Amino acid sequence: MIDRITHKDRELALIIRHSFRKDGIEFFTPGTYSQQIGYMNRPAGYVIEPHVHNPVRREVQYTKEVLFVKSGKVRVDFYDDDQRYLESSVLNVGDVILLAYGGHGFEMLEPTEIIEVKQGPYAGDHDKTRFSPISPDKLKMRGSD
Repeated sequence: MIDRITHKDRELALIIRHSFRKDGIEFFTPGTYSQQIGYMNRPAGYVIEPHVHNPVRREVQYTKEVLFVKSGKVRVDFYDDDQRYLESSVLNVGDVILLAYGGHGFEMLEPTEIIEVKQGPYAGDHDKTRFSPISPDKLKMRGSD
C-alpha cells in the first residue's frame, strides 16, 4: 500500500507500507525530486547490468529524507511550511517514508531503529528550523475521524 500525505496539492510525504508488493519496478517520485525512491521486485537470475553514474550538476534547495523503520513503531506528525500541524500517521517495521516538503516531527511509540538517507552535504544549523511539537491532546491520526 502507498500512502501519500498531501496539503494544498503539494505532496509532503510518501509512505511505502511494508505490505506493498508488485512485480517489476516502480518509481514513486516525480523526476523533479532531488531524492528519488523506487521499488524493485525481481526474480532470481534477473540481471541489472553493471553501470556507473555520470557527473551531473544538480541544485538542491530542500532536504528530502528517506526513513526505513528497521524495528519498533514511530508516530510521524506532519506540518505545513508555516509550521502548522496537519495530521499524524504511525510507521511500523518495514515501512519506508520519503519526507519531501513541509515539516515533520516524531515520537517513538516503542524502542525503534530507523535508517535515514538524505542528500548532503549536511549544512549544520542552517539545514533546519526547529519548533514546538503538537500537544498530544490535539493529535489527528490519519485514517481516523
